[in-house]
Amino acid sequence: MADRITVAGVSVDARHWIGGARVASAEKFTDHSPIDGGVLGEVARGGPAEAEAAVAAARAAFPAWAATSRTERARLLHAIADGVEKRLDELAIVETTDNGALLRSHRRGVMPRVAHNFRFFADWLLTLEHDDFDTRGHTNHVSWDPAGPCVLITPWNAPLMLASWKVAPALAAGDTVVLKPAEWSPLTASMLADIAAEAGLPAGVLNVVQGYGAEVGDALTSHPDVRRISFTGSVPTARHIAASAAANLTPLSLELGGKSPLLVFADADLDLAVGLAVEQYDNAGQVCLAATRILVEEPVAEEFTRRFVERAGQLTQGDPRDRATDIGPTIHPRQLEKIDGFVRRAVGAGARAVVGGHRKDGQYYTPTLLTDVAQDSEIVQEEVFGPVLTLQTFADEDEAVRLANGTRFGLAATLATGDPERAERVTARLVAGTVWVNCFFVRDLRAPFGGSRQSGTGREGGTWSFDFYCDLKNTVTAPEGWTDHG
Repeated sequence: MADRITVAGVSVDARHWIGGARVASAEKFTDHSPIDGGVLGEVARGGPAEAEAAVAAARAAFPAWAATSRTERARLLHAIADGVEKRLDELAIVETTDNGALLRSHRRGVMPRVAHNFRFFADWLLTLEHDDFDTRGHTNHVSWDPAGPCVLITPWNAPLMLASWKVAPALAAGDTVVLKPAEWSPLTASMLADIAAEAGLPAGVLNVVQGYGAEVGDALTSHPDVRRISFTGSVPTARHIAASAAANLTPLSLELGGKSPLLVFADADLDLAVGLAVEQYDNAGQVCLAATRILVEEPVAEEFTRRFVERAGQLTQGDPRDRATDIGPTIHPRQLEKIDGFVRRAVGAGARAVVGGHRKDGQYYTPTLLTDVAQDSEIVQEEVFGPVLTLQTFADEDEAVRLANGTRFGLAATLATGDPERAERVTARLVAGTVWVNCFFVRDLRAPFGGSRQSGTGREGGTWSFDFYCDLKNTVTAPEGWTDHG
């Protein structure tokens, strides 16, 4: 059927999901696999009309969904998680084919995390409360009221996991949702719509609209009936979304990537530190949290570099469906050109590629490590979003912190040291939403997540998510004065 795309034997509906029904568009866009550049199929391309229909559906469904009990909302979120687990292998192969991330990672970690996201926020909803408190004998009671229709715009590097990170708390909060997936990896969002419908989610509570940001995205983010917007992506796009939302004063949650540092002190376990550094090539470096700036204390810099080069040389790059593959392709030819441009300009400015530094066949870029880079250079200051790391050295803690904080970003930081007192001193001075000490990418949904500076605004996770997706209300009741109606 023209409205369906078959990926590795899995049939995916390529139409929008609006108001509990599949909706076609007059226009379509072509979805390619980054693995070999092949055409996966044609996907419905939404615009202002589809945006209006989706927001209208979300608006119509909101009163009943907001009035649905916490227990029933939680039950439905668990049912969605059940559906994700039931189709885990299908979701994994479709997403790998659509965005190029490792199939083994999708099976072992990413798709189970999708289910976990729904279960976590379902359970957190049932415990969400604030102790009443007294003011001169009056009782204060805090409640979280559903805010209304939400627009959730998700990126292409971890499509379904990051969609569930937004969709689950929004639904748990009693909001209705219009989800717009990235046009480079739209397929698992469509599968999520089917899973939610099969779980019994009422029509209009979750809507999925596909298309380009300039066409359907603008219409969604500027809509006066939208009460929350959550976006993960680039700083320039976030500025545009913020401008669109400003006329309606629509609250925003923005996670905008970064240029995170990995600080390696001379007292660190070097094998651990090298392992942490090489781990930054995960998903071909297309990870917002990646510590792409490696900062090493001078006495161990030479030995660290030697071990890094050796360890990086053991990585296998190739088809992400192969269990032996460590690094897959970049998402799109445009992204590959961007990555290659960064490296060519850096080398032209005097940087030295001690690992990689060039393209391979297709949409693959070699894992790269650049040395001899200046702190104010483009390659150090700007997000590449590819398998490209830089290495700089420092003399002491003060210089390490100065270099680490020396960009406009502040999403995350990683620290390798054998001294707990140093770890405490340095982490206190780092500008970052998340700091990892002698570890990386350990995430707990109970913790706040977000960035500082131009890495974003707001925090999500645990109660912080409900604070964003809800209107908080404080009800103050006098101790006396009730009328007896008996």
